[in-house]
Amino acid sequence: MSKRLGVFGGTFDPPHLGHLILASESRWQLRLDWVLWVLTPRPPHKSDQAITDLGHRIEMVRLAIADNPWFELSTIEFDRPPPQYTVDTLVALRQQYPGAQLVLLMGSDSLRSLVTWHRPADLVAECDEIGVMRRPGETVLLSPMEAVLPGITDKVRFIDAPLLQIASKEIRRRVAQGLEFRYFLLPAVYNYVLQHNLYR
Repeated sequence: MSKRLGVFGGTFDPPHLGHLILASESRWQLRLDWVLWVLTPRPPHKSDQAITDLGHRIEMVRLAIADNPWFELSTIEFDRPPPQYTVDTLVALRQQYPGAQLVLLMGSDSLRSLVTWHRPADLVAECDEIGVMRRPGETVLLSPMEAVLPGITDKVRFIDAPLLQIASKEIRRRVAQGLEFRYFLLPAVYNYVLQHNLYR
């Protein structure tokens, strides 16, 4: 039986408890063999934003997932020149993990905007399933998307995720303003942020 690989992409600036909980729920609910944390050097939709040095983000993700044998850091996007599009990453992962089922993980907001992504029809074709993290009580209509992206309905698998008001942007704001942020992060990541004076 082929391995089921979750593809969890992001800038992870920084990786927080919300990321870890959602990745864990995805692995459990979709019966994934492991989750690949695909760290993006600079996503196309954030080209105008300041992003922390890649070396720091690599180390923070490593610290965040170090004690979970089902989580793995992927640097597959590092060797490609920007922009790093998800569809190209999926093609590369097909070559790196032949025979694996690729399950692209995303939030419901990303699903709704999927039609605006680079080559969205090819993206849907490249993944075996799309795991969508859905907030409590949230309804996501797939029929309007099906008309634009045929086949997407059969590939979407909803993940019931807890409502988490944690975001990397909010953590960066708290650090910059000298507010408390300790329990948004694992202790190792929290200490790393302090040690390297990030987000000040």
